Amino acid sequence: MPTKTQTMAEILNPGAISVFDPDFPQAPVNWNRSIAEEAARRDGIELTADHWRMLKALQNYFARHEHPNIRELHDALDESFHSQGGLKYLYRLFPGGPVAQGCRFAGLKAPSGAVDKSFGSVQ
Repeated sequence: MPTKTQTMAEILNPGAISVFDPDFPQAPVNWNRSIAEEAARRDGIELTADHWRMLKALQNYFARHEHPNIRELHDALDESFHSQGGLKYLYRLFPGGPVAQGCRFAGLKAPSGAVDKSFGSVQ
């Protein structure tokens, strides 16, 4: 009987949760939607389609940038959500800061400066 082919993430982290979600191809190895939903619930937030779109955008950005720059990330998010109001809209979705709180929900480590009070984070 043939054995299941393992991904590199499974080889490097044999005990990790490895559930591939085709809607979130750039998600961290130990992340799944339930983790995001639980974190959001603890913060009193119900995740909408735009929340999920933002989490996917964060995961995609982090997959492409080894050392994320907070200003570039803000600019990219502002552009992606421009038609809804850009960063102003994202701060309504993520009152703890779209990057700081969004990264926590997305299973990512927020870049330095994301938890700075000047960026609107309350964490």
